[in-house]
Amino acid sequence: MTRQPDPLRIDFHLLDRQIVDRDGRLVGNVDDVEFTDGADGPPRVTAILVGLIPLGDRLGGRVGRWMAALGRRLSTPEHEPIRIPYHLVDTVGSEVTLLIPADQLPEPGLERWLRQHLIERIPGAGHVDQ
Repeated sequence: MTRQPDPLRIDFHLLDRQIVDRDGRLVGNVDDVEFTDGADGPPRVTAILVGLIPLGDRLGGRVGRWMAALGRRLSTPEHEPIRIPYHLVDTVGSEVTLLIPADQLPEPGLERWLRQHLIERIPGAGHVDQ
């Protein structure tokens, strides 16, 4: 059963809230939201967006443009931004809880780049079990 505030205020209830999966693992933050025009009513939220591109676009200005450009540089078209359909949201409260595990979502571009170019080059980083 989905639990959400009524009425849902995007600025107060969603933006910048932490997103956790159904097991309580951190997924990221709500960086922006996607709307669809309601043919018979007000616009409705169809997805939450995670990543540098939507955050940069939302912030605007010099810093926002820099963040969005960095996100575009580090991402591939199928991975950025991470778009989580809103029907996968279970609870909106102090955090946004999803109905699915985090491993069903794509890996953020920055995390992938850091893992490939920094973490994997650390001696012993590939031997977590030792």
